[in-house]
Amino acid sequence: MSYNNPSSGSGSRSARRTFEFGRTHVVRPKGKHQATIVWLHGLGDKGSSSCEPVINDNCSLTSSYSYEAPGIKWICPTAPTRPVALFGGFSCTAWFDVGDISEDAPDDLEGLDASAAHVANLLSTEPAGIKLGIGGFSMGAATALYSTTCRVLGKFGNGNLYPVDLSAIVGLSGWLPGSRTLRNQMEGSLEAARRAASVPILMCHGLVDDVVAYQLGQKSAQALSSAGFRNLTFRTYNAMGHYTIPEETDEVCNWLTVTLGLEGSRAY
Repeated sequence: MSYNNPSSGSGSRSARRTFEFGRTHVVRPKGKHQATIVWLHGLGDKGSSSCEPVINDNCSLTSSYSYEAPGIKWICPTAPTRPVALFGGFSCTAWFDVGDISEDAPDDLEGLDASAAHVANLLSTEPAGIKLGIGGFSMGAATALYSTTCRVLGKFGNGNLYPVDLSAIVGLSGWLPGSRTLRNQMEGSLEAARRAASVPILMCHGLVDDVVAYQLGQKSAQALSSAGFRNLTFRTYNAMGHYTIPEETDEVCNWLTVTLGLEGSRAY
């Protein structure tokens, strides 16, 4: 699937990038369909394998306590293959270009908008009454958090309207692109403030993460809180690096079940 970045005005570049998204892996809900979550993989991964650390074949989150959330449909897309500055221009799957994973690194807004729009389009076809969410790991978490700011502001960075509501956001070992300008963008908009105060966000980060520094994840959470995101939970895992652990997925399971109000879920 391709996404041709739309013009955002007379100042746009005449040559626009076209992004070819890879295959999308879908895991159907067991039982009544109550919620749909788009889960976004990390840099260099793909949709089918990104589901494995989070969901098992029974459509439940993998958990040391076999926690089941049978009402969730999981959509796991694959990012476009593109040159990535972090790897010296080597091409791999990436939701956006990144040269340095740090608070001061420039943001690839064109790539972020394209991926956020792709995710929103996947959610826009879900049945009415189904609760919608976005989650991800590392760069996928960054894309999920960026999508959240687009939803709250009501538009993508290019000015196009954001089309869907979001009921849950999960970011594992990630960061917030655009954190430096978010607070200024929020100022003066009562509607954005209302949305920010209500959207539920769960962020989890390992204290010894050597890829996305813990301090970057923590500062991202602080930037969201400072901008008015009141319903935000930030969890720290002392011995965890840049990966997931059962304790963390247990946390995600419990949080999603409570936040989405899932019926028929059970834990052991």
